[in-house]
Amino acid sequence: MTADTATLLDPAVLARIGNLELLARTVVEGFVNGLHRSPHLGSSTDFAEHRSYMPGDDIRGIDWRLFARSDRYYVKQFEADTNTNFMVLLDVSPSMRYRGATEGTGSVSKLDYACYLAAALAYFSSTQRDRVGLATFDDDIVEYVPPSAKHLRLVLHALERTTRSAAAAAPERARGAPSRASTLDAPLRKLSESLRRRSIVLLISDLYEEPDAVLSALANVRGRGNDLIVFHLLDRVEIEFPFADATNFVDLETGERMPVIPAYLRAQYRGVVAEHTATLARRMQEQRIDYALFDTSKPLDKALFAYLLARERFSTAR
Repeated sequence: MTADTATLLDPAVLARIGNLELLARTVVEGFVNGLHRSPHLGSSTDFAEHRSYMPGDDIRGIDWRLFARSDRYYVKQFEADTNTNFMVLLDVSPSMRYRGATEGTGSVSKLDYACYLAAALAYFSSTQRDRVGLATFDDDIVEYVPPSAKHLRLVLHALERTTRSAAAAAPERARGAPSRASTLDAPLRKLSESLRRRSIVLLISDLYEEPDAVLSALANVRGRGNDLIVFHLLDRVEIEFPFADATNFVDLETGERMPVIPAYLRAQYRGVVAEHTATLARRMQEQRIDYALFDTSKPLDKALFAYLLARERFSTAR
């Protein structure tokens, strides 16, 4: 990845692009141009399967030998012609709207960063002829776009609405308005019912729950044979806890206020965060779930590489 490409993938630079479709195209084209090999993973001319002939299919793809045996029209499909469901599950709970106070005006919230990722990966998957879908959730499903080859625009529009609604909620967050603590279990259990075909499922969240609760929730979608990828987003401030002055800290999920003297708690806080992320990484590796932790001040290239590697494994297994 060149320095110029990395600049294009910087979240602070991307925040200046007003149109999410343009942003997604900028990210994907910049990233692909920085690769040293083709991004068309899993493509080949190897035979994959037969499917029933549909009106509009090229008759040159019909397997006439199979027709002679079955008296029915079937079309040959090859690896390059098969497509996959790619479903993004995006956490839009209040804690995802956090943006580090010490990051400066060029920073983006975790939710903005997540929307950039979701838009870029949906755009990329669409160029690979995959069916793309999106579900946003808090303590319940907020928006749902089912996977389809024609739903890229619907996914991007839903993400645009997500970013706008997050901005509109900023005054309430500033006052520490109370809310219910969000959990992954209920929405993921409900979403699992809609994943009837094996899919690549990407969960983007800050995972503000105990590891046991996270793994239990993921079992709802993992147990249906889906290839599961988890992107764990944290703001740099949440990782480093650089605060100096004693003040009241507000839980964005519940509105609860807690007086804290950062100098006394910094080492303990960092230890808890490190243990939490290490436990999640280990437990998910044991469950064969692709897990990656991201600092939202960093360029998006690590996330895109993580997705491509998971996609390559999925294509090989398929």
